[in-house]
Amino acid sequence: MKQLRPYPQVIVTRKAARSLKAGHPWVFEGEVLRMEPAPTDGRQATNGDVVDVFEENGTWQGAGLLSEKSKIRVRIVSRNANDRFDEAFWARKLQWAWDYRKATMGNRALPGCEPDTNCCRVIFSEADGFPGLIVDRYEDVLVAQVGTVGMERLRPTLYPLLLDTLRADGQSIRGIYERGDSPARQKEGLDQHKGWWDGGETIPDSARVMVRENGIVFDLDLENSQKTGFFLDQKYNRRAVRQLASSRRVLDCFCHVGPFGLNAAAGGAKSVRCVDVSQTAIDLARENARLNGLGNLMSFTCANVLEYLPELAKDRARLREEGGPFDLIVLDPPAFTKSRSTIDHAAHGYRQINYDALRLLPRGGYLATCSCSHFMTRDRLAAAIAEAAHDANVQLKQIEERQQAPDHPILWGVPETHYLDFFIFQVV
Repeated sequence: MKQLRPYPQVIVTRKAARSLKAGHPWVFEGEVLRMEPAPTDGRQATNGDVVDVFEENGTWQGAGLLSEKSKIRVRIVSRNANDRFDEAFWARKLQWAWDYRKATMGNRALPGCEPDTNCCRVIFSEADGFPGLIVDRYEDVLVAQVGTVGMERLRPTLYPLLLDTLRADGQSIRGIYERGDSPARQKEGLDQHKGWWDGGETIPDSARVMVRENGIVFDLDLENSQKTGFFLDQKYNRRAVRQLASSRRVLDCFCHVGPFGLNAAAGGAKSVRCVDVSQTAIDLARENARLNGLGNLMSFTCANVLEYLPELAKDRARLREEGGPFDLIVLDPPAFTKSRSTIDHAAHGYRQINYDALRLLPRGGYLATCSCSHFMTRDRLAAAIAEAAHDANVQLKQIEERQQAPDHPILWGVPETHYLDFFIFQVV
């Protein structure tokens, strides 16, 4: 088999082979022993090419995409020796990804609301077998992030196939907006850019789009918002908060454009205070409240949550001004760590914000809290929350333990795909 396959070869260490056999799709720079040309025609690999990965003893481990400038040198895309990497191969994988979203989210919409697949992640990188590619759907617009040279080279193939897949299923898609401004592209030697993909498609006039999630309207700026425009991974966690919010005074910390707060208000909250350090986010959250007719229930504060919570604990008059005392507090912070080296510092940060929130909650109050960094594992987060509860002299009754929505699938054997952990507690 080794001599018959038409792809250049990457020979890797036993350590790399063990990791690949366990299901992880990455080969790191230091795990490459040597590279060999394709046995059929002597072709040398170029950046972004499909390559075969072999252990030194000759065992084939899979085929992947080469990234010459990245520490992750090869990303596996197939472990089936019969696969050929033509349009049919990629079309099958795209169809599988869309079928998965329909199966896991197609029948979960709230009564009277839009289908949950109208706003969802369609492609989640390694978890769907497209390493370095993220595609989110916002109603009739797709937003794509390409972070690897292999996916960059495949864009002219993948985008039309993806549009064909969705349109064949009756989905109306008017364009693909590219957010090629992620730092990951620099590690691959790729340029930074934003804009509509013009591969034969009519280019929409604006990167603003009105979307519905859980029946709530959001005005999104796809060009200037964080990530691809919205945080779709919390869709069902927001519903869980909505179910608890009735008649309660809610504090939504790190509110971004207001999705947790809006869900709480839609769930019958007595009042909702949204807090974020970004004035732009606060302005968008306020506008989203207006669009949904919830402005009378919601108020907004531009502040650093890390300073804001301790201030409320010290100043009861300020707490009352802000709408407290609160019965339900939501903590949805940005990732406190993006590397393993800073995990201890991050754990301290999670402990501190949970401690500060717990000091503000009465007995019987509710805390919804999470982490969105895969370096902050579930157990490490749980330990930080437990320490916070101990320091605040309260006990926590766990209501739910949740993760990212299923359109962001967790691939076992690939811990990087499990990045969001979400807990809901009652203080007892």
